[in-house]
Parts: sequence; structure tokens; C-alpha cells
Amino acid sequence: MSKYEEGLKIIEERFGNKDNFISLATIAAEPSADGNPVPIVRDVDAYYEDGVFYVVTYSKSNKMRQIAHNKEVAFSTIDWFSGNGIGENLGWVLDPKNAEIRTKLRTVFAEWYDFANNESDENCCILAIRITRGMVIKDHGAVRYNMDFVNKIEASEGKII
Repeated sequence: MSKYEEGLKIIEERFGNKDNFISLATIAAEPSADGNPVPIVRDVDAYYEDGVFYVVTYSKSNKMRQIAHNKEVAFSTIDWFSGNGIGENLGWVLDPKNAEIRTKLRTVFAEWYDFANNESDENCCILAIRITRGMVIKDHGAVRYNMDFVNKIEASEGKII
């Protein structure tokens, strides 16, 4: 088994088929007074499957407006996994093309889904965070997996994040 495959196995064990709390960072559409990009971070509930975190959100939220302006995002978890990805608005949760992932999201987020989301509002959407690069840590930093999700290989340390 390759280091990349070992890393994927750890990620699946830690994050697969459950409600995950992740920090999601985007870049504000407006630069700072000095003209620099402004990072914005917030915590979201996310479902992980096959290299993608899925989030139910609102298409007019700041995060979605920021992702529409710049699709590059970063994420971090409390369980030693962080990285970068591409944010994509998959559209309204009730769009027939979202039926399969919506069913999974409703199941995993069952405790609070209906309380937090108004599916009749067409702005209730699914955000897909397609991971491009990531680092997962095992044994309190003794083992690190620097992963290139695009090429599906172990990446060189220092080139990942």
C-alpha cells in the first residue's frame, strides 16, 4: 500500500460517513486597506466522501459569495487533517442531480438538518469542497502524509501546504 493510500485509509476512518466539524477558510472579495487578500475562516458541519467534503449552506452567504469570487479554499479539522481544495456550489439541495448526496447529508446530519435548513428555499444549496492537497497526521506528528489529491500521490513535504 502506498503512502497516499495509507493516508486515504486514515482519512476515511476518521471522517467517513459522519458529521464532521471543520474550519473552512476563504478569501474575502474585497482586499484589506493595504490591498492584501483577507482570509476569512468559519466552522461548518461537513460530510466526507471520496476526497470531497460536502456542506449544506445558503447560496447568498458570505462564504458562497467569496467562493464564487475565488474558488480556492483551505480547511482544517481538530482530528489532524488540513489542506486546500476547490469550492463548488452544486446548487439547490432539491435539484434532482443532488438527490443521492442530499440523502446522505440528511442521514448524517439527521439530528439538526431540518432545524438548520429550509429546503423549500432555492438558495439552500450544497457546497462541495474538492480536496486538492492535504496533510493528515498520525501519532501526534510522528507520521505525516502529505497528499496530492489531484494526482493521487504522496507529495513532497514542504510543497503541500
